[in-house]
Amino acid sequence: MTCICHTLTLPSVPKPEFIFTPLNESHIQAAVICSKHLGIHIRVRRGGHDYEGVSYVSEIETPFIVVDITQFRSISVDINDNSVWVQAGATIIDSRGRVLDRKAMGEDLFWAISGGGGGSFGIITAWKVKLVPVTSTVTVFTVSKTLEQWIALKQAGSSVLQYIWLAIPLPLLKFYFKETEPSAPASKPNQIAPKKPFLKLHLKGCGKEKATKHIDWIRKLYDYMAPYVSKSPGEAYKATFNSLFLGRTDQLLERMEESFPDLGLRSIDCTEMSWIESILYFSVYPEGETLEALVNRKPEPKGFFKATTDFVEHPIAEPVLEKLWNWCLEEEKPILIMEPYGGRMEEISEAETPFPYREGILYNIQYFVKWEDGDNIMSSQRHINWIRSIYENMTPYVSKNPRGACVNYRDLDLGKNDEAAKWGHKYFKNNFERLEIVKGMVDPCNFFAYEQSIPLPPLNLSEGKREVE
Repeated sequence: MTCICHTLTLPSVPKPEFIFTPLNESHIQAAVICSKHLGIHIRVRRGGHDYEGVSYVSEIETPFIVVDITQFRSISVDINDNSVWVQAGATIIDSRGRVLDRKAMGEDLFWAISGGGGGSFGIITAWKVKLVPVTSTVTVFTVSKTLEQWIALKQAGSSVLQYIWLAIPLPLLKFYFKETEPSAPASKPNQIAPKKPFLKLHLKGCGKEKATKHIDWIRKLYDYMAPYVSKSPGEAYKATFNSLFLGRTDQLLERMEESFPDLGLRSIDCTEMSWIESILYFSVYPEGETLEALVNRKPEPKGFFKATTDFVEHPIAEPVLEKLWNWCLEEEKPILIMEPYGGRMEEISEAETPFPYREGILYNIQYFVKWEDGDNIMSSQRHINWIRSIYENMTPYVSKNPRGACVNYRDLDLGKNDEAAKWGHKYFKNNFERLEIVKGMVDPCNFFAYEQSIPLPPLNLSEGKREVE
């Protein structure tokens, strides 16, 4: 189902004068130069992961157009260099219509677009990324358990689940496997052999011990566990693990028996396939669907959603979890998503990229609700109010000073341009000031502006001008 931000359907929200679909970079350059000359604002639609719809509609600027670069979807692979150029993803077109590569844009701008919201600084048309080798065969599985089953395991004395209960709430868990000694030689150059994985939790202190999750990104087992209200009696919540392992089923079962036996994984739960086929699997395409579906962009039935996020620095206690279950029972289709941090992420300083949430973060929690009757204003407002209430209820148990938020799940409830210091520090902490300075250097007229775009730096009152021009 295609989820649509609730703001898109409001009659009061201005719509674009037209939608422009460029086919090459010179078209984008022309759109930027002409729009600037005519005083028409631009919104840029890229991959579609836009929680608040700011790439489609505008509440602060009229008239405006949408530059839709979704046709920029070519991929150029260089096997010798182990790299790939991906369009619409660093090449950027700035407010003067110039096409800039990394050398031309400079390291300050490259830093800013590497996690600071590229739409504030220009139109990004391509990224160069490094390729990571994978095994020729991967194994996927889906295992579901009800909340009652998890509680029963915990009461039965499952040590792993007790640690998890202290460290990460049950709604969602992702377990990452750390790379250790190779279990078998790679069959080909540029292929990695399956490694021995394990789940590692460090418990420190006394009483309510703090747990730190260590993640190594070379090898990971991805587990997605999302509870939702079920109509079946006795199954108020159902948690599903959707998992990927770089290796064969027998290797996975061996490692799961060592690392997480409580899940009860069986060979019948597992399916071997290629890595690209796993993309179909996790995108919930029907069984038997071909790879051609990945390039098929036909519209799907629409739905509506609202979401917001928090960062968790300390384990959430069991009584609070019980409250959380009760809050979720107030909604029809609530989803809670926890994404664990740690490991390699903790080794990166807060200032190395604009995204600052590194050391000391247990996980990111996303509160998410979706519904179908988006044309019903009262119904939509009820679901939105639920998100706002659960966000308020979780205040004592999440990060503080600032209360962090993930910019990848944008939430306009955190504030808009007139409250930039408020939401800016939630997303970027102390990196926000540097982002403002870069904005002033590369887009001094604030041409690329939207409801939560990086603002220009404050005026230097002693000189009566901006700090950077």
